[in-house]
Amino acid sequence: MKKNILFICTGNSVRSQMAHGLFNHLTNENHNVFSAGITPAGVHPLTQKVMADIGIDMTSHSSNHVDEMLTIEFDYVVVLCEVAFLSIPEFKGNYKLLKWFIDDPIRIRGSKERKLQGFTMTRDIVKRKVQKFIDEENLGS
Repeated sequence: MKKNILFICTGNSVRSQMAHGLFNHLTNENHNVFSAGITPAGVHPLTQKVMADIGIDMTSHSSNHVDEMLTIEFDYVVVLCEVAFLSIPEFKGNYKLLKWFIDDPIRIRGSKERKLQGFTMTRDIVKRKVQKFIDEENLGS
């Protein structure tokens, strides 16, 4: 049976978007996957770039507000930052709450190369966590 999985971060522009795209890519979209933010800010262009670099097209993704998810019964709610964790509403269902506090690469200052490197590192961290999640919860295809 398909599971409902929600990934949340503050702006739904980087980490939760990466997790959403990676989960679908690694599981062949066998589950209902959502991502949302406390204050949606649009999908960051560098998120799209670093995901495209590994063959994941994020151009159809959009930022969503967590309130849009309140009617869905989730099996898993994965929070990717402390700010979002402190602000998430109570969702329907008996879901498992996971906390993956990952630094936001948007905060990186400096050259475009340095920012791109930060986004790439964040993508790789998120990918490892998503793969571990899939393996531990037997969510693979």
